[in-house]
Amino acid sequence: MAIKYFQADDIKKEAEEICKTLNWHHVDLTNLGFLRSTGSTSPRTIARCHALGKAMQIAMGRHTGFYLIEVISEKFDRLPESEKTKTIIHELMHIPKTFGGGFIHHNMVHEGSVRDVYNKYVNLKKHKQETTFPSTFQFEKTIQPAPLKVNMAFKEMIAKKEGKWRWF
Repeated sequence: MAIKYFQADDIKKEAEEICKTLNWHHVDLTNLGFLRSTGSTSPRTIARCHALGKAMQIAMGRHTGFYLIEVISEKFDRLPESEKTKTIIHELMHIPKTFGGGFIHHNMVHEGSVRDVYNKYVNLKKHKQETTFPSTFQFEKTIQPAPLKVNMAFKEMIAKKEGKWRWF
């Protein structure tokens, strides 16, 4: 049976949430593709991160890297949600900060490092939920005064007068 590929918008959405929560601004989501495949005979592979190497980029006239995250449907889709998230984190961790076509290997991306990043992600997500108001919360309508506009020259004058130099 041949391998078949399909767009994986659900994986893209989860990856966007992970990158946003962890502040992974180096991951250029406009140059990152997401596919779900069926028919792979790889015995232990759940997902793969593919990189477009520098030589191919130059030959194609590209000025930035391109990466692809592929999940193997037969294995990935049966995982619990937490393991799916860990798998996506694992694949995103293979992408270097330069986003130039290179690849971070398994000596850096392994079970322990993924677990640490996953725990950080869960804690940040939990903290974010605790600090947001429920959608049913109603604010009273009050008239807010316009923000006071103070120019930089005035701030510098006050700072000099107080004998303190500050970056504003």
